[in-house]
Amino acid sequence: MTSILIVTDAWTPQVNGVVRSLESVIGELTAMGVRVEILSPSEFPTIPCPSYPEIRLSLTHRAAVRKRILEHGCDHLHIATEGPLGLLAASAARGIGVPYTTSYHTRFPEYLAARWPLPLRWSYAWLRRFHNFGSGCMVATETLMEDLEGRGFRNLMRWSRGVDSDLFRPIGQSVLPDHLPRPIFLTIARVAIEKNIEAFLDLALPGTKVVIGDGPRLARLRRTYPDVVFTGQKQGAELAGLCASADVFVFPSRTDTFGLVLLEALSCGVPVAAYPVTGPRDIVGDSGVGVLSEDLRQAALSALRIPRDRCREHALRFSWRLSAREFLQNALVAEAAHRTVPATV
Repeated sequence: MTSILIVTDAWTPQVNGVVRSLESVIGELTAMGVRVEILSPSEFPTIPCPSYPEIRLSLTHRAAVRKRILEHGCDHLHIATEGPLGLLAASAARGIGVPYTTSYHTRFPEYLAARWPLPLRWSYAWLRRFHNFGSGCMVATETLMEDLEGRGFRNLMRWSRGVDSDLFRPIGQSVLPDHLPRPIFLTIARVAIEKNIEAFLDLALPGTKVVIGDGPRLARLRRTYPDVVFTGQKQGAELAGLCASADVFVFPSRTDTFGLVLLEALSCGVPVAAYPVTGPRDIVGDSGVGVLSEDLRQAALSALRIPRDRCREHALRFSWRLSAREFLQNALVAEAAHRTVPATV
């Protein structure tokens, strides 16, 4: 039986795209007969991450992480995040000669630049060094791969994402209150500066705007936009029902590397309006299930005319089973490549 150890700074009870991707893929890998183990902050003392307290930062050292890696004794090591635990795991693995892959989930340089005046080239230089030390770096889309290749990242591998099409599906009747004026323009995101939610809220659109999610800017946006419906964080069937009740899903982010919520909306039969950036360009593209434009208002209005069955059909092309197979294939290829590299390299 193949066994994989995944080291991640992002894990339950956090609710975000990284955790959901890992949970979904692990479920499929397990069903395929792969043994998957997790090394997460839950095994160490932690402190809250500044400006993102839901994320707990591990307080440990390289020797402790090295001990955990050796104890697990898995066939493949995958480091999913560039946080304290991921950094220590990469250093420990190099010290004991264990090959590993990484994955690029988050545009940390852009997230940092939105908060502090830190040049992007500094952040990307650090990330490039971290990922290039591994045997392969998994990325979600072709657009992201091209961008990172242009920044000097090496050994990039495609690892797409999927959608739970049984949970996220069209429904017969809206679960939103009947008194809300139609059309419903909806977004799902962490309510934080990097998600660019104000770009959506400032649009002059008919009907009602709905925001699903929690975050540090939620209270401020509720005061600034009293006519917008803010539901807070939702999960599972409640989230899927709200999503399926919308007429258009508006995705204002310019910094996501994929955007799972795009697939979830499409799987519900809801067309997408977004900027022509990484994520929307790869998921929507010219498929006819959404409108991509720098004029987000016009994109949202134009998306109202898209047939909902077309959106659902497009989303069904993505599955977590295919994503898991891609992940496993990348791990096997990286292991084979490591065995053929001369020791002096």
